[in-house]
Amino acid sequence: MALAAGVLKIVAPQPGAIYPIHVFLAMVLLTITASIYLALRRKTVYLVDYACFRPSFNLRCPKATFLEHAHLSSLLDDSTVNFIGNVLKRSGMSDETCVPPVLHYIEPYCGLYEARAEAESIVFSVTDDLLAKTCINRDAIGVLITTSSIFCPIPSIADMIVNRYKLRGDLRVMNLSGMACSASMTAVGLASNMLQVMPWGSHALIVSTETTGPGHYQGNTRSMQLPNILFRIGGVAKLLSTSSSRARFELAHVTRIITAANNSAYRCAYQEEDEKGILGTRLTKDLMVVAGEALKDNLTTSGPLVLPTAELLKFFLFDIPGKVLYWRKIRPYIPNFCVAFEHICIHVGGPAVISSIQRGLNLSDKHVEPSRMTLYRFGNQSAASVWYELAYIDAKGLMKKGDKVWMIGFGAGYECNTAGWVCIQPSSCADGPWANCINCYPMDISRKA
Repeated sequence: MALAAGVLKIVAPQPGAIYPIHVFLAMVLLTITASIYLALRRKTVYLVDYACFRPSFNLRCPKATFLEHAHLSSLLDDSTVNFIGNVLKRSGMSDETCVPPVLHYIEPYCGLYEARAEAESIVFSVTDDLLAKTCINRDAIGVLITTSSIFCPIPSIADMIVNRYKLRGDLRVMNLSGMACSASMTAVGLASNMLQVMPWGSHALIVSTETTGPGHYQGNTRSMQLPNILFRIGGVAKLLSTSSSRARFELAHVTRIITAANNSAYRCAYQEEDEKGILGTRLTKDLMVVAGEALKDNLTTSGPLVLPTAELLKFFLFDIPGKVLYWRKIRPYIPNFCVAFEHICIHVGGPAVISSIQRGLNLSDKHVEPSRMTLYRFGNQSAASVWYELAYIDAKGLMKKGDKVWMIGFGAGYECNTAGWVCIQPSSCADGPWANCINCYPMDISRKA
């Protein structure tokens, strides 16, 4: 408008005299200005819907069965079996968690055929459910991103999906690996960036899973047995779009922090062979400290994006004396993130991870209820776990229009990724991974430990 007014002022031969050429030039300038603004403006990304994998009841693996198989295994010594039993008691998991068919054998063997069958059973199931929920035309999907840390076959898992559903040939396809539990948040950020350079209304399909069969460790190193004990079968499919039509959530922000430059952080979750040459993933004792530092860095970056002004002022007012009076131990102010989000989904790495974040952020038991119940019912499903927590909130009918959701994911590298969502439309369907058991929750887990 300013440019158009300037042209009219310069070109007009006398005040008040406006000729057709002036109007034409003004319209051209307005059109160019509007086009540049729309081209440079960041598109809003929406979550149309999501679908979580619902394991069959015959895949259930009670803790007593898990421990009995360890006792009967000729590969594990007594000290390892005792360690497995102690961890299971404090795992915060119920007897309802599920493992893939290959791990129901006393001496599990997972070859390429078994690993591919496990991956297909999950990714095809969640994709079928998501397509049925959204009723989207498959040709409308312009981006496909899959995440699986350990199992990376040829062709890739993304190619499996393209072949199964006969997706279009100019599809932008990516397959992420090695990122472990943070991969889902990474994929959301990647899809959001890709949708910015695509036509308005484009769709991105994200499918996340973790095939536990290929990563099963059969040695006696305790730090490498932890993934066997904690990880369970799971997966999720999400559909993102730049169109708000039928969308359920609006993506507010995605913040990624990677600390791989630090050797301790880089090796705290590390796939390697033990002294006998048996492949597995080692979780070191530094993991909790590294996770805490990564979360702190993430909050420093994402805090100004999500916290109200009052909380930011409190933080800076408490932070300044701590820097000036550095020789005195002044307890730092912890912002109240509960005023920024109604719901918080914390990665279910284990009871210690959830409790540590709860104490560090001063969260109530109600805020960590979805995390604890997901760990109890489904175990640690890696990158998909935060979406099972969102499904818990939906199933309990707690999600309201305008509610803000905060997802916190941790993964190898070491990474801490967070995503903020704003609810546009609460779920109108009770179907999901919690459909047949939500009335039993929440449970008093302390009495069942």
